[in-house]
Amino acid sequence: MFDTMTMTKAVGAVCGALLVFLLGNWAASALYTTSTAGHGAGEEHAQAYTIDTGAAAGGTEEAAPEVDFATLMASADAAAGEKVFGKCKACHKLDGNDATGPHLNGIVGRGIASVAGFAYSTSMAEHAGKPWSPEELNHFLTSPKAYAANTKMSFAGLPKAEDRVNLIAYLETQK
Repeated sequence: MFDTMTMTKAVGAVCGALLVFLLGNWAASALYTTSTAGHGAGEEHAQAYTIDTGAAAGGTEEAAPEVDFATLMASADAAAGEKVFGKCKACHKLDGNDATGPHLNGIVGRGIASVAGFAYSTSMAEHAGKPWSPEELNHFLTSPKAYAANTKMSFAGLPKAEDRVNLIAYLETQK
């Protein structure tokens, strides 16, 4: 059963496996070294690139003056607002049917939380009775969670004032 040929094969297999592991270790060590020798250890390092954020080094630059809402609304572009509405399409419709959110056609001038049959959150229902004026919509679209703390709307808001006024101008055209 155990003749010399079987024993030779077993010893050869063990030696071959050991050789493969040793060669693998040598190749991995050559490719992926973790030592710091030869990798700039102790040398001064220079930054590869710098991103200019526009902030002055001394911090003396003044913030740009904020344009008032009426001026922004006067220059609003409804066509650009239609593109911004693309962010709203996932939850809102303009055909009078409710989706995840209430329909938005005729929203400008309509009462807050006034769509019959839609289940509003309690914080949105607290605003009921006031109309959705352009100013109210601007305040809501800036940060829905800040406007109504437990609103069901998970959208973070539109940080750019230009996007908000363009969207409001577009919604004014949807009756």
